[in-house]
Amino acid sequence: MKKIELDIIALSHSVTQSHSFAVVLGEVGGTRRLPIVIGGFEAQAIAVALDNMKPSRPLTHDLMKTMCDTFEIELEYIFISKLVDGVFYSNLVCKRGAEYFDIDSRTSDALALAVRFDCPIYVEESILLEAGVEADPNEEATLIDPQEKETADLAKSSATSYHTMSVPELQVELKTALDNEDYELAARIRDELKHRK
Repeated sequence: MKKIELDIIALSHSVTQSHSFAVVLGEVGGTRRLPIVIGGFEAQAIAVALDNMKPSRPLTHDLMKTMCDTFEIELEYIFISKLVDGVFYSNLVCKRGAEYFDIDSRTSDALALAVRFDCPIYVEESILLEAGVEADPNEEATLIDPQEKETADLAKSSATSYHTMSVPELQVELKTALDNEDYELAARIRDELKHRK
């Protein structure tokens, strides 16, 4: 059994399933990619952590991290161990003191926790051989950030025009969106603020 380390390199709408997202994992030091379809809530949980957003109330994965920290449980790494009928199976490899624990997890939840714990993500090499794809160097150069594309699409259909607002107004809107736990809106406002820098 050979473990290959991966990083999260993209999060986008799934082209194969509506109302779903795809998280794309990239081989560390390699060119292979592993796309995994996940649900909207899980994608949101990953995006919030990747963007270092601070919701007014903790999301489920934030709560799990706080509990682990409180009881001195470390998440050493996550391991994508099986692929059965298109479903990825993962394990959380945790440590408390000198003891190690292997906990079964949905892959989307494992990834949301990996971002919060800043721990490595590994996959069984046979899974990468079966479900992975080689990155196209030409495509890589013209790759559009899927989150920015989604933000642009949503902005076009939005009645609110954020590009006409001042930075302080946008900051107030961002705080309101976070307080209301409207993370999609918060992401759009955050992207507009990023474009201003």
